[in-house]
Amino acid sequence: TDVPTETGPQPVDMYGKFTWKIENFSEISKRELRSNVFEVGGYKWYILVYPQGCDVSNHLSLFLCVADYDKLLPGWSHFAQFTIAVVNKDPKKSKYSDTLHRFCKKEHDWGWKKFMELTKVLDGFTVADTLVIKAQVQVIHEKVARPFRCLDPQYRRELVRVYLTNVEGICRRFLDEKREKLMTMRADEEQWSNLRQFWNSREGKEKVQLTMEKSDILLKGIVKRFFNEKEVTSTLVMDALYCGCRALDIAENDLEAKATSVSTSNKCSVAMSIVQNKSVLTGDFVSALERAADGTAFDADEEDKKSASDDLSATDAVERDEKRLAELGRRTIEMYVLSHVFVNRVEIAFREAEALMRQEALIAEEEEAERLAQELE
Repeated sequence: TDVPTETGPQPVDMYGKFTWKIENFSEISKRELRSNVFEVGGYKWYILVYPQGCDVSNHLSLFLCVADYDKLLPGWSHFAQFTIAVVNKDPKKSKYSDTLHRFCKKEHDWGWKKFMELTKVLDGFTVADTLVIKAQVQVIHEKVARPFRCLDPQYRRELVRVYLTNVEGICRRFLDEKREKLMTMRADEEQWSNLRQFWNSREGKEKVQLTMEKSDILLKGIVKRFFNEKEVTSTLVMDALYCGCRALDIAENDLEAKATSVSTSNKCSVAMSIVQNKSVLTGDFVSALERAADGTAFDADEEDKKSASDDLSATDAVERDEKRLAELGRRTIEMYVLSHVFVNRVEIAFREAEALMRQEALIAEEEEAERLAQELE
């Protein structure tokens, strides 16, 4: 089920392209050149080029600038991801650079002083003494409260092709970090046995209540954990997490019924409802923790392996990468929720129950000692 449609502008409405052809490039004597103004996401932009470099020598400098920054109201900011390319006659040799930036009054232009060496410009980058510069701009429609789908599909595909490995690395490091913490706790066999005993002694409804959390709390935490304004891959990570949310969202279905009906299953997953602002873990919770600690909880199951195998023989690499991105998002969110629920709810209840048992045992010992003392009298 899809996450409910957001109000306001969609990513496709916030994305745009611009091409600038600079003729007679070798004859230019001006220090800087400005392109025509173009509009993306309701904002006006232009490209600024320094043919002989800006504060550097022997380099072409390129920047994206907010066109009317001096006329905007105080406190304005435009958050955008953009790619600028200098086109080569051999498209495979074109020079691309990506970045993510929050434009504001103090930083109304952003780009690269050393975009490329001037000596390389003549190597296929000028045809008939014309330099072609292309820009892709995606204004980010922020969803501070939760992971947001922030990229136009076409632009997203291009970024996936370049940065998918980076996204995989970010998600894998997170999974390994949580796994290590669980392994450390599981190494104490007595504690783990007590945890299992504690969990098995809970009633079904209590288990559901212990593993239930508000979706907005989880999603705000996910944004805080994974989004970094300075990291160009952050938008793709958030996009993957959005896909994960969408895969796990059960909309208006009964979360408690779903959790109770599969509470005996060893395979744990997350049932999330953005509409109801609730999330709950399904399946046997402690078994899920064990699988996570063992490194098998979020490894590909047979269905995923078959899908991956099919992908290898598929000609549509885009579809393969989309599936991989969605899978990374789903597994990362499952681990995040599992870890959050354990640390913030189940472990606290477990420690409280242990403390209560120790207190009761202590009282029983004191009462027994008092009874023996009375008998000796």
